[in-house]
Amino acid sequence: MKAIALISGGLDSSLAAGFIKRLGIEVVGLHCHIPFYPRPKKQVLSAQEYVRRIGTDLDIEMKTVDPGEDFLEMVKNPKFGYGSNINPCIDCRIFMLRKAAVLMEMEGARFVVTGEVLHQRGMSQHREAFQNIDKESGLEGFIVRPLSAKLLPQTIPEKEKWLDRDDLLGWSGRTRKPQIRLAEELGIREYPNPAGGCLLTDVGFSRRMKDLIVAGGFRMDDVELLKWGRHFRVSPQAKLVVGRDRMENEQIAGLAREGDYLFMPIEEAAGPTVLGRGEINGRFIELACKLTCFYCDNSGTINPMDIVYMRLPDLREFRLAVSPLDSREVGRMRL
Repeated sequence: MKAIALISGGLDSSLAAGFIKRLGIEVVGLHCHIPFYPRPKKQVLSAQEYVRRIGTDLDIEMKTVDPGEDFLEMVKNPKFGYGSNINPCIDCRIFMLRKAAVLMEMEGARFVVTGEVLHQRGMSQHREAFQNIDKESGLEGFIVRPLSAKLLPQTIPEKEKWLDRDDLLGWSGRTRKPQIRLAEELGIREYPNPAGGCLLTDVGFSRRMKDLIVAGGFRMDDVELLKWGRHFRVSPQAKLVVGRDRMENEQIAGLAREGDYLFMPIEEAAGPTVLGRGEINGRFIELACKLTCFYCDNSGTINPMDIVYMRLPDLREFRLAVSPLDSREVGRMRL
């Protein structure tokens, strides 16, 4: 008997997978590498690292799929709408479960396991939402939610006696202590905050996402860039991203693509790397240099300051001496 377990990078899905494996079912984990998992903080595993760790800790085979550009189209036009921000949670679950359905057929598995907990999240984890998700995914009756199963209708695996309902759990609400206790029982030692969530539920990130959708730039690398730095809309067709520390400067420079501009102070002046994307003309080059100067540590002592800039893939450097932008103008442009 084999099951496919959706592994998100959070704790609940790992608990569900480990719980079903403990019941004697062979489990294959499936991680959909969506671009909206929070970027790792210091000493915290990234979603990908955590997924690899879970595969080792639970001794299950892990498979990862890239959802592709069609996932972004779903985010732009979700059938079941958004939550309080720009989070299409129901459509997202349907999308991932359809991926699981394909893998279920390939692996000869009997059902799919998820870590959803009844009433834990307002938009996607209630009875009506579960019904819509099951029907739209094409897996109606074959989705087992072991953490809340006793509170939900019987599934086909229960009716067929592949699983005993008495062995399953009946969690509801924003549970915490039971999660941590079960994690200890299953040998899961390192995991993200159980209350963590998708970046699309974050107010600030959603604001940037809405701006990106309106502006028309919506590729995977555009979305990845939203996780880093301060963002500024300088025109309907152009934006600037300012690094806040050395790590962000390196990440932003690494995400630059052909046609982008990079701005930075001369070596004698400590300051950010700034990425310009979109239709950048002479006026915006000057504006970007002034914004770079504004965030330099010694912008008040070196005035005017030389800012170095280049356009990729050409690495020729140009310089422009500027004074820092006015703080009111900085505030007006910031997303």
